[in-house]
Amino acid sequence: MARQNQSVVTEFILQGLSSQLRTQTVLFMVFLVFYLLTMVGNILIMALIRADCHLQSPMYFFLANLSLVDICYISSYVPQMLVNLLTKKRTISFFRCAAQMYFSLAFGITECVLLGAMAYDRYVAICRPLLYATIMNRKLCMHMVVASWASSLLSSTVISSLTWQLPFCQHNLLKHYYCEVQAVLALACADTTLTKLVIFIFSILILFIPFLLIITSYARILSAILKIPSARGQHKALSTCGSHLMVVTIYYGTGICIYMNPSSRPPQDRDKVVALFYTVVAPMLNPLIYSLRNEEMKRALRRAMKRPKSLFI
Repeated sequence: MARQNQSVVTEFILQGLSSQLRTQTVLFMVFLVFYLLTMVGNILIMALIRADCHLQSPMYFFLANLSLVDICYISSYVPQMLVNLLTKKRTISFFRCAAQMYFSLAFGITECVLLGAMAYDRYVAICRPLLYATIMNRKLCMHMVVASWASSLLSSTVISSLTWQLPFCQHNLLKHYYCEVQAVLALACADTTLTKLVIFIFSILILFIPFLLIITSYARILSAILKIPSARGQHKALSTCGSHLMVVTIYYGTGICIYMNPSSRPPQDRDKVVALFYTVVAPMLNPLIYSLRNEEMKRALRRAMKRPKSLFI
């Protein structure tokens, strides 16, 4: 019966961010620039890390993976959003919507876990520097990255399966600019309590636990930094963590506001604005933050500018 009802809805209409033509044109230009900056910035970071022998450390290994995730993450919904801003009919097929939700969830969760791994890396580097090379060996780094991808794919599979097995009978106006899980659940013509409970539990596991790891790591890092006798040493230690903390604040601050809320209320316009920060703004800011605030990245960029061919070999 559920499958029969589900077949009634073959496509969804995305409400988007605005219905005003002039506003849509402005938004198209803004998000196109954001998307291009995100792609160029993250590709540049990946190329620098691959080409420069001075960046072959666990910190930059995680950063290269974070850049890859950001490219995949923003590409899972921004191209569709740009198309919708130029057309009057903002439709997306049922199966494309399901795919968009699955991949955006998977990449978003991967980023959460990777940020936790990067915090642990900084903790070991500052609090246990003599054992850093032993603890953060290549095998452990690979395991942490694989675990971040595996946990995200599993979580996205569970959440997506529970969501899309629900019947969608009549309403197909999706009050969002992409197929966000809370917005999709609001259209289901069945009880969604169990699904929302599962999402809340997974939010605790994939948002709160890595966030606790980040808080614990930086509490110990701060304690260790305060024990450094020289102001120069304190500044150097803080500079290696500042970029990561800025990214964590933007990404986790907005993500927790939405996904750690078990309320049954439908998505509001405020939620769409908040979602813009972790879906569009954060992936664009990541390469800027890590490149402009990181001395090693700036030195690597200067070296690459002297021999630009090395980036593409």
